[in-house]
Amino acid sequence: MFEDAERVFVELSNSQRLDIIHSLHAQEMNLAGLSKKLAVTMQEVHRNLNRLTEAGLVEKKSSGVFCLTTFGSTIIGQIPSIHFLSKNKDYFSNHSLGDMPMKFIQRIGALNNGELVDGWVAVVERIKDMYRQSREYIYGMLPQVTHDLIETVIPMIRQHGIKFKYILPENAQVPRAGMKLLKDVSYDDLLRKGLIERKMIKKITVAVVLNERESLVMFPSTGGETDMNEMFYGNHIADVDIFHEWSHDYFFYNWYNSHSFDPDKLKVV
Repeated sequence: MFEDAERVFVELSNSQRLDIIHSLHAQEMNLAGLSKKLAVTMQEVHRNLNRLTEAGLVEKKSSGVFCLTTFGSTIIGQIPSIHFLSKNKDYFSNHSLGDMPMKFIQRIGALNNGELVDGWVAVVERIKDMYRQSREYIYGMLPQVTHDLIETVIPMIRQHGIKFKYILPENAQVPRAGMKLLKDVSYDDLLRKGLIERKMIKKITVAVVLNERESLVMFPSTGGETDMNEMFYGNHIADVDIFHEWSHDYFFYNWYNSHSFDPDKLKVV
């Protein structure tokens, strides 16, 4: 039952053929153009084009240029997911995708161009920097809240009018000093003005934080708890808009599936 899929995987298991279909995905080209772009002989390109054509991934137009078929264009859309999981196989040897819905797993290739940030201090500092760089909104979905994150985000809301939406899990740990800080800065007033909106969900395994330009994603360890010591980070400057789109969609999927915030369920530590 997997013979057709096996044949496709065989054709995709060659770096030059992958280069060809990625090149044709960006622009239709003739044999000479592909040879020049890939810096290989025309004979090599011709041989691999024949294989891709026989597999139904590529076709030749009457004008002499090669292009992807509908099948080829669809297949290439799946490659980033394989690439993302392959290059991060060591990371996913001790992390899981948590309870993420299949529709987001199928789009996991959107995170392919993200940067893997390692270390608790590096992660927290990057989040704080994201808060400071925000000019429109901050959306956050984290398993716990630290005092320095609260201390960083409140001035952005008060001084710059940043809209802040966040989701916390039931029994989320909140520092006592952070609760005092919220009281001192009239947090309830910010809620009444609509600058802050909050919701609660049963549990968070995959965490996301994003503003209008940047986003980050944290996956859980195989034990099931979100690993806040490592994260994948993307920004528009690095041409990873689909990373941001994925994060945005995942946040709002959870936002609309969350319930009203109940402060009595927080665990003050």
